[in-house]
Amino acid sequence: MTNSAKDSLIVFTRYPEAGKTKTRLIPLLGEQGAANLQKKLTEHTLKQICELQQMRPLNVRIYFAGGDVTLMSDWLGSNYYYSPQVSGNLGERLITALQETFTSEIEKVVIIGIDCPDLNSTLINQAFEQLSDSDLVLGKAEDGGYYLIGLRRFLPELFQGIDWGSEIVLQQTINIANRLGLKTSYLPLLNDIDTPQDLKKVKLPWQSSRQQYF
Repeated sequence: MTNSAKDSLIVFTRYPEAGKTKTRLIPLLGEQGAANLQKKLTEHTLKQICELQQMRPLNVRIYFAGGDVTLMSDWLGSNYYYSPQVSGNLGERLITALQETFTSEIEKVVIIGIDCPDLNSTLINQAFEQLSDSDLVLGKAEDGGYYLIGLRRFLPELFQGIDWGSEIVLQQTINIANRLGLKTSYLPLLNDIDTPQDLKKVKLPWQSSRQQYF
């Protein structure tokens, strides 16, 4: 589903099938528990997006792994554009999503995942605002990656030659941006949830205590 908005938000997520999502958390949560966390994190992200849509006109495109368009739409609703992620590494998947999203009508694109529970509608809106004066916006993650990236034009170079999953992803991206002469701005440092150690460091929005995950 699209509208006449000039801003697009891309969300990367996965259908919450037990045993196939949040696999690094399975030793702590079990297969179904890890899938439940994926489901909760995605729904929390969509809640923030609904709040964001009250602040600014916005196209929302959900790129998913696992499941299919019908399952995703039945789960999250029919108000979004859904597309399966292509095969390949994260960089290749990001390039494809951006290439499909940057039409002649779109002026700003922000990409987020669902792994950062502290990423709220205010911060995502801030990213779009910063793109009025910056070529690139990055949300720094504590693990050395980024939880958000925003662009004003299609720049596939930013996603090539990156050691995805490593602690140097952010710095490699900054180095490429500097070589391209991009004006870059940043969002606050936040924590992604990828490992049991990450999960133990955060209080999830629906928790009454740090160890109550669901």
